[in-house]
Amino acid sequence: MIKNLKLLALCVLTLSLSYCSNDDDNGPSKSDLTLDINGLEDLGSDFVYEGWIMVDASPQTTGRFSVNDSGDLSKTSFALDSDDLAAATAFILTIEPAVGDDPAPSDTHLIAGDFSGDMGALTIAHGAALGDDFNTAAGDYILATPTNGSNNDEKSGIWFLDLNSGSPAVGLDLPVLPAGWKYEGWAVQGQPITTGTFLNVDAADDFDEFSGGMSGPPFPGEDFLVNAPSGLAFPLDLSGGTAVISIEPDPDNSPAPFLLKPLVGAILSDAVDHVTYPMTPNLNFPTGTVSR
Repeated sequence: MIKNLKLLALCVLTLSLSYCSNDDDNGPSKSDLTLDINGLEDLGSDFVYEGWIMVDASPQTTGRFSVNDSGDLSKTSFALDSDDLAAATAFILTIEPAVGDDPAPSDTHLIAGDFSGDMGALTIAHGAALGDDFNTAAGDYILATPTNGSNNDEKSGIWFLDLNSGSPAVGLDLPVLPAGWKYEGWAVQGQPITTGTFLNVDAADDFDEFSGGMSGPPFPGEDFLVNAPSGLAFPLDLSGGTAVISIEPDPDNSPAPFLLKPLVGAILSDAVDHVTYPMTPNLNFPTGTVSR
């Protein structure tokens, strides 16, 4: 009888040790974080999207993914530590270098949202993203080519300014961007062509490689007169094209406008130079949900 009891105790101890050993082998328990996001675009080979949860005010990566030409995410579910996920207060989506990335989040926060229970709504307006919904954005532009003098190819330049008072004035009303982002002006005539990136609406942008030899006004804009890129011939008549203001990640590897385009304006086929034309808000931004 005593021998049998000893044998039973040994079996119980063996099972207990085996259970503890399996617990250690498996590690902490995992739970899934799931993303449902619309409106993202392919970032090319140089950049990826990366998710982060905020736990005790510190970011923890949830994993990286890419997006194809149809906007489909390469991965939508991520296994995370259950305790960390339960304690998370917010989710943030950033744009990161594909190679040589710093383990901390970049400055380029695209969309974010707070958890409410097990769900969170993701928008660009969240304070941890761009912090604005851009519904008050407004803009004007004129066609003119001040960098080659008067009355020369006047429909081959676009400047984001207002001439209604008779003198050039600020033509864009845009919120200040957080670190990691810049505005960029574009004219689309067969293909998009940049007018330059900028942060201030009342100063020249950082680009003048297509303009002539004379000074332009102290506002964002460009004349399309020299150094035409492949596929275009300068001077470029912009009649019938489109004016665009985009929000671009910084750094940026794309020669086309990013998916955030808060202002768009059709350029009439019979547009008149030195006349102020309005742009309209274009609030088609990425949105989605995160669940745990």
